[in-house]
Amino acid sequence: MPIALEFDYHKPRDLKDALRLLSSYKGRARVLAGGTDLVLWLKEGIVSPEAVIDLKGVAELSKLEFKDGVLAVGALVTFTELIESQTVRSTFPLLWESAKTVASPGIRNRATLMGNIVSAVPSLDGGPPLLLHEARVVVHGPGGRRTVPMRGWFAGPKKCSLLEDEVATELLVPLPEKKHAGCYVKLGRYAGEDLAQVGVGVMALESRQYRVAFCAVGPVPTRAESIEALLKGKELSDRLIAKAKALIPDEISPITDIRASKEYRSRMAGVMLDRALKTAVSRLEGKGPAYGTSQV
Repeated sequence: MPIALEFDYHKPRDLKDALRLLSSYKGRARVLAGGTDLVLWLKEGIVSPEAVIDLKGVAELSKLEFKDGVLAVGALVTFTELIESQTVRSTFPLLWESAKTVASPGIRNRATLMGNIVSAVPSLDGGPPLLLHEARVVVHGPGGRRTVPMRGWFAGPKKCSLLEDEVATELLVPLPEKKHAGCYVKLGRYAGEDLAQVGVGVMALESRQYRVAFCAVGPVPTRAESIEALLKGKELSDRLIAKAKALIPDEISPITDIRASKEYRSRMAGVMLDRALKTAVSRLEGKGPAYGTSQV
């Protein structure tokens, strides 16, 4: 399907010029990074901007760097680059594992992690690992630079805290100080480009602390605070997991759509939480399946 829409096209060379252009269109421009969402929306007439500002000429947004315990992921870094990074694979294996579940190789070659969270679809695979790592989003605009915690980033389906005259420039993903391991479990209808029916992420830390996050079962990806509180300080057991699963209805609000019914999503969220918890703990103990091994 061709794009049957006229708009101005700009490819700035630096962030300052990109922000100037964005401001000049007063909310009537869209920013392009990977374009896997935006191009589709343009073709389908979901958005009709006066201008598209292509960021691919802004070299500083391609940064992928681990320094002082923090992984900096520029806005132009693709899922393929994350997967191919030995630093990400060895030091942030939870993020690496979730990246491998995104769509297909062709999409991962173009789609960016930043675009994933800016598009803010409820099923985004980048949400759970970033929430579990307590990442922050760096944003630049006319007012300067600001940083937004992931817990405050998502505002609703396809809505985030980014303002019309701002550019999200990088993600800062801290490495937990404690020994930890994780697991991301994604349920889809088939292998390929299907969005998640349910996504569950777990991070297990030493001293029996746990972080849990869901996607595709509510308006936004979210941390499951009541489940985390229940699990804190306790040794994992089938009985404890059963109690955690009983709290899931308080943490999620799934809908019925073309991919799954809300009843199916609720049921599978429990099954996947069980598997993700057990896998994360076994990996923490130096056992368990290798990262990237499907748990569904």
